[in-house]
Amino acid sequence: MTRSRLPIYLMAITSVLIAIGSYRFLFLDMSLAFPEMIGHIDQRPVAFWVHISLAPVALVLGAYQMFRRQNGPRGAVHRWLGRGYCLAILISGIAGLSIAIGAEGGMVASTGFGLLSIVWMLSTALAIRYAMARNIAAHRRWMVVSFALTFAGVTLRVYLLGFMAVGFTYTEASPYLAWLCWVPNLVFAQWWLGRRRTP
Repeated sequence: MTRSRLPIYLMAITSVLIAIGSYRFLFLDMSLAFPEMIGHIDQRPVAFWVHISLAPVALVLGAYQMFRRQNGPRGAVHRWLGRGYCLAILISGIAGLSIAIGAEGGMVASTGFGLLSIVWMLSTALAIRYAMARNIAAHRRWMVVSFALTFAGVTLRVYLLGFMAVGFTYTEASPYLAWLCWVPNLVFAQWWLGRRRTP
């Protein structure tokens, strides 16, 4: 493994690990699997279940697509997995917008998570639009943005560990996490795309 490919391998590995961990609700009671999400489990059970079921699918499929982009050609498999990725995001994003309304941490957290869902779906929809128009360059750029937002599922948990290490509860950390989990990802994606376009 070359040093230049290390980030893409780390991205793929962490995406798969977080996705697998998200399915702990298959083996545990929901309240045990997600003790910090009792409010969502009680008040928005369907939206919460849809979100935690499909967001990990998008994370794994997106990571695979990004990995293959760096390591091999694209074809029919890429297109079908891309469709699955986009469908998972569009459904999970709607559910995420619903549960953002009652997010732990109040209005600041609700706004941050709500905007994440909106921008996540919008960037993915633009990627679909450009793919249908055969504008592959624009499609790839928007897919990078889309996956940077999908990767918020990983960065949220990384930041959460840091907050918990210094004594924050999830509710106390939530207003910060609602923005930190995706805004830096979006900035990085824009920087990376700009860097690749610089001659």
